[in-house]
Amino acid sequence: MKTKTFFLVVLAAPLLAGAADARLIKKALLWHGQVLTVDTHCDTPFMLLEDGWDIGKAHPTGLTDSGCQDLPRMKAGGLDASFFAVFVSQGARTDDGYARARDKAAAVLDAMDAMFARYPDLCGLALTPADARRLEKQGKRAIFIGMENGYPLGHDPSLIDYFYKRGVRYVTLAHTADNDICDSSTDRKDPEDRGLSDWGRRVVRRLNELGVMVDVSHVSDRSFFEVLALSRAPVMASHSCARALSASPRNLSDEMLLVLKKNGGVIQLCILNDYIKQPPADAERDQAYADFRKKVDETYGGWGNIKDKAKRDRLEKEHDALEERYPSPPVFVKDAVDHIDHIVRLVGIDHVGIGTDFDGGGGLADCRDVTELKNITIELVRRGYGKKEIAKIWGGNAMRVMQQVIDLAKK
Repeated sequence: MKTKTFFLVVLAAPLLAGAADARLIKKALLWHGQVLTVDTHCDTPFMLLEDGWDIGKAHPTGLTDSGCQDLPRMKAGGLDASFFAVFVSQGARTDDGYARARDKAAAVLDAMDAMFARYPDLCGLALTPADARRLEKQGKRAIFIGMENGYPLGHDPSLIDYFYKRGVRYVTLAHTADNDICDSSTDRKDPEDRGLSDWGRRVVRRLNELGVMVDVSHVSDRSFFEVLALSRAPVMASHSCARALSASPRNLSDEMLLVLKKNGGVIQLCILNDYIKQPPADAERDQAYADFRKKVDETYGGWGNIKDKAKRDRLEKEHDALEERYPSPPVFVKDAVDHIDHIVRLVGIDHVGIGTDFDGGGGLADCRDVTELKNITIELVRRGYGKKEIAKIWGGNAMRVMQQVIDLAKK
């Protein structure tokens, strides 16, 4: 009898485990649908500029031409709100360069205006957290606007106000190269980190006055500390990770996270592979990618300046060939949630969120596009996070910072 009972237990164990997992997933999906979900960074506006690509139609997951999200897939994935980035790659720091950057940013905003006009039943412009909640209740996607790279501002203070009036509600001060606002985390042509410039200080002060969030993703360490010392409002790192788990200079160190907590700000987890888990050292691979980036920068002035689709397609094939030649180990949702765990242990549940960087390199082996974002919630529930904690991670913390920035500007 004992032997028989033993076999029954062994055979039943997988069934019990499967039932428990099914209950966990059911709970996670329920909560995912109930909380306000906000992604604070994606580069989907680039897709709006593609001929024939329609954000109002669902595209298949995994195809290069599909991108990572569209309005139907956002609904299917349970994403209520997203910050669409007006991204302009860093170019010449000249009058002509500033004019080109300003015009490019305006063109992206024009494309978003056209999206709102074409699909008023599917989405709407959000300027405040209240707008996001209103649009969620209407069953629409709330689209916030962020500017990735302050380069389009040139040296003209009036342009800060211009882009604010057009809906921009955060400015990422720099991108992957130093600019006139501050130094970048990844541009070390000049080995000295010069931090925030005098013009950059004017920009930060004006953003505070207008109620626009200052975004410190991509900025150098010195720039980060100088921004947080200057800003009278909480700041956001719209798409960054923990440097303690992945040593990329794009990520925030524990010291930076502690200062961010004191500021009242928030770090939004970027699900880009190398920021989550750096691949093993490979000098040949690193040189090959460096040569590719140099070619793009020197020939076209950056990826964002390539207007010819045929040229972009050829470069994408070159990049795909590099990835096939130098494959990195897959990175999974569980690796990303390790970063959330680390940040929560260090600075608490009120200072972390999610900024995927979809359509800008973001995506994991088991979270390839917006329809698979639920896998993050499932992993959070699996690790014991409750509904209130998940609500903070999935948008509550970012919306709290945004509201505080607005309220401080009113004072």
